[in-house]
Amino acid sequence: MTLDMVNRGQKIEVISIPDEKIRVQAIRLGLYEGAKLVCSQKVLAGPVVLQNRLQEIAIGRKLAQTIKVKAV
Repeated sequence: MTLDMVNRGQKIEVISIPDEKIRVQAIRLGLYEGAKLVCSQKVLAGPVVLQNRLQEIAIGRKLAQTIKVKAV
């Protein structure tokens, strides 16, 4: 499944970030392949907010559609 399909409160693991440029930038934010995160909020037709320990990251909906994840 892709990141935009995740439900609020769901724990996920990132499987792949296909775009090399985005992958490099995402690593700086703690979003990398194998990272375990929690969906803290999902704004209707807006970003998906992920929680990584004490940090929250908002990922735009179009970008979220390209990131593959699995439920943990």
